[in-house]
Amino acid sequence: MSESTVKIYDTTLRDGAQAFGVSFSLEDKLRIAEELDDLGIHYLEGGWPGSNPKDIAFFEKVKNMRFKSLKVAAFSSTRRPKMRVEEDPNIQTLLSAEVPVYTIFGKSWDLHVEKALKTTYEENLAMIHDTISYLKRYADEVIYDAEHFFDGYKSNKEYALKTLKVAQEAGANCIVLADTNGGTMWYELEEIIEEVKKHITTPLGIHAHNDSDLAVVNTLVAVRKGIVHVQGTINGIGERCGNANLCSVIPNLVLKMNVESIPRENLKKLYAISHLVSELSNKPHNDHLPYVGDNAFAHKGGVHVSAIKADPRTYEHVEPQLVGNTRKISISELSGRSNILEKAKEMGIDVDKDSPAVKKVLERVKSLEAQGYHFEGAEASFELLFREMLGEKKKYFDLLGFSVITRRQDDRVYSEATIKVKVPEEVAKKQGYDESFEHTAADGEGPVEALDKALRKALEKFYPSLKEVRLTDYKVRILNEQAGTRATTRVLIESTDGRNRWGTVGVSPNIINASWMALVDSLVYKLYKDEKGGGEK
Repeated sequence: MSESTVKIYDTTLRDGAQAFGVSFSLEDKLRIAEELDDLGIHYLEGGWPGSNPKDIAFFEKVKNMRFKSLKVAAFSSTRRPKMRVEEDPNIQTLLSAEVPVYTIFGKSWDLHVEKALKTTYEENLAMIHDTISYLKRYADEVIYDAEHFFDGYKSNKEYALKTLKVAQEAGANCIVLADTNGGTMWYELEEIIEEVKKHITTPLGIHAHNDSDLAVVNTLVAVRKGIVHVQGTINGIGERCGNANLCSVIPNLVLKMNVESIPRENLKKLYAISHLVSELSNKPHNDHLPYVGDNAFAHKGGVHVSAIKADPRTYEHVEPQLVGNTRKISISELSGRSNILEKAKEMGIDVDKDSPAVKKVLERVKSLEAQGYHFEGAEASFELLFREMLGEKKKYFDLLGFSVITRRQDDRVYSEATIKVKVPEEVAKKQGYDESFEHTAADGEGPVEALDKALRKALEKFYPSLKEVRLTDYKVRILNEQAGTRATTRVLIESTDGRNRWGTVGVSPNIINASWMALVDSLVYKLYKDEKGGGEK
């Protein structure tokens, strides 16, 4: 295929968040936005402002963020039937997002006009036209998602095409053909796109769902037919069977089809962001995902291993490093070394690839992962681990003991934490204290909040900068559910000091202890970064 340019539109935070069991916090959404910008994604659909307070809060926060490549889009529906667009509360809430791009979906299937909207065909066309033309006054771009377009085309070709023509006349910058039910075969999709191109000159996009396991295939076929705008989600998460998986679509476009999309050198970030989104989704990562799964380049069979050692091309269709992954060969101490080195580079750690420290870190990471640790989403804990292996980790305080009690009084349940810590004497003296011990207590709505407050209360007199730190997110994952109440717990904590945000992790059969480990890493990381003169995002 000749080289062309395709814009990537990520809808993980909206369509992906509609997956069963997925609920991103506000901090999750902001962090994913930063990572997608770093990946080189062109558009990020931040959510539907009219649907819930969290999305409204996201758009308020994102106004103050500066992106390198990303344009933030807000999503909504066309105006309601028999209502002026200026009076539709959803549209007015949408405008309050104040983003450069608005994405509107409308009905292309006559069945939906009759059964869902319960209005006339002409009113539906007016709804599409009125909404797009109105939003064009307020945005750099208006993208029109033609919902259920392929089903609508098969049901009533003339009407489905008419909805697109109206969107074009209203000034839509891009018209996206959506296979909303995910039931369209690739050969049908090819034929329909060819016909659409005879009537529509506006740039076309594709939004494929995976109900027939064809979302990635249909997306790539659409690009071959001239589509220049691709919508999907990280890991393909989404309602029912999910959406087109951008972690497969993007490398296929760039590496296999010679299509210009995100910068080629950014592909190496795919593995990390794939695992990050799984972690923030509080879901296990699929080890068998193409390109970004932990087993995507794993080799176990004797014949395979022998051939791979002679020439990796024998059983690998691309080099794993291109997408940030690594080759894994059973019983090989070299497995994962490249990932360790890549992480070190990202953190500004200058270490030689043959350094004994790299092997020590790798062995330590493997040991911790066997216990249930996972460092995607907990980069701060990983950096502290690496620094410790290099002999750079400083002891800022010692825990002499803590206790946590949960009480019920009347209808209120609350917790109280008591803690005793010791800091180096020179630190205490620097702050004007003769005593380097602190024994204090604090209460909270739950045991983790009480412990967090008590720890800060004990340390802030010695380390005033810790007053800036705020815990913004707290996630718990039960790793071996069959163990019941004795199951191992992984706690992931997100923290911020108002300038940077970082993640830390703790693992233990005791949820309080796992939380403690993550809390300590969070504060130690802050102190370490302050001492070094600032931190990374």
